[in-house]
Amino acid sequence: MKRKVSKSLLEWKNSPRRMPLIVNGARQVGKTYIVEQFGREHYESILYLNMEIEASLNKFLETELSPNKIIQYLEATKMQEIVPGKTLIFIDEIQACERALTSLKYFCEQMPEHHIIAAGSLLGVAINREKYSFPVGKVNELNMYPLDFEEFLWAMNKEKLAEEIKSHYTSNEAMPEALHEVALDMYQKYFIVGGMPAAVVTFIETDSFIKVQPVQNEILNEYLADMAKYADPTTSIKIRACYNSIPAQLAKENAKFQYKVVQRGGTATIFGEAIEWLILAGIALKCQRLDHGYIPISAYVDLINFKLYMADIGILTLRSKIPLQTILSPIEVDNTFLGAMTENYVAQVFASKGYDLMYWQSDGKAEVDFVLQIGDAVIPVEVKKGKRNRSKSLGVFVEKYKSPYSIRISKKNFGFENGIKSVPLYATFCI
Repeated sequence: MKRKVSKSLLEWKNSPRRMPLIVNGARQVGKTYIVEQFGREHYESILYLNMEIEASLNKFLETELSPNKIIQYLEATKMQEIVPGKTLIFIDEIQACERALTSLKYFCEQMPEHHIIAAGSLLGVAINREKYSFPVGKVNELNMYPLDFEEFLWAMNKEKLAEEIKSHYTSNEAMPEALHEVALDMYQKYFIVGGMPAAVVTFIETDSFIKVQPVQNEILNEYLADMAKYADPTTSIKIRACYNSIPAQLAKENAKFQYKVVQRGGTATIFGEAIEWLILAGIALKCQRLDHGYIPISAYVDLINFKLYMADIGILTLRSKIPLQTILSPIEVDNTFLGAMTENYVAQVFASKGYDLMYWQSDGKAEVDFVLQIGDAVIPVEVKKGKRNRSKSLGVFVEKYKSPYSIRISKKNFGFENGIKSVPLYATFCI
């Protein structure tokens, strides 16, 4: 399965300033698969270590952090020669061993010639909760997310369609209507399947939405198991309650996260740690409110008000139990929750592209779904689930903060009119 992160891995391998690399990401986003594939393609050999099951190595690291002695130990116990630059050392589930994480600092300082990649599903949680010492400045980091829509098209053998979409995004010229409809159909499939690799593979093999659901349920159950395993019982209950509340939060007219929706009398004091856990685990995305649309937008974040999205649109579709025909219907239905789900899809795309998720609200009178800082410009983005696109909020923001243009994401074809760049939902990955 072709992933964009492979290019970043190759850039890391060839960088003269290469340090041990940590690949972060939620469970089941494909970290192990992609690193092993990369290792097979670009190295003579791979030494794979899973720190959840390497009991003897964990014990060895309790008393020894010298890179030279670690290499000697690994060669002796694994019966494999480790050649700098030719052997990829892959440390999986590194969050299970703090000393393995610490050792990366010494590899960076004393034996930088070795190529080491570490991956962790709950590394952020471990660092936050267990107070692991993170090797700041001694490692490179890379974040992995579920497949975005372009990667989904690649997996579905639709590379040409992906190229057409990118071409029309650049030119602002409308796609031929037949091709536009094909792309929208693929988008609706992605909306249900999502971007978790196991779900995508199952859909490719079966062409069945129903057969994808047990796979998504399995992933969901893994998340719930992690909540119990990597948090104390009291916090675990709060984490699960916050996660389960996300569809209800999004269904509200005001999608701002409200603690009272989780539990009557709920407050930030009670649930703040649980929300932080979900974000660090990579299974929820936080979109913060902006007070102003000035550069840099990060300086004008309201730290109290935020929205919470799920990290994968397919898991949200499953979790919300929305009828699949509502998503697939060619008739535009008046469904508020479908609009909120469409926002979630866009949030997922923007997060995978490295954008900070932010929205803007003005005295409750106007709201812009997302605000992006692109170069030296602040661009408001409006998201619509269908083709009906009337809204004054974009104009209010542009007038107030002098944005050079705005973006409207909807089912409408490409175009540029009255300072608004029209981007079809399937082309969000181009922004």
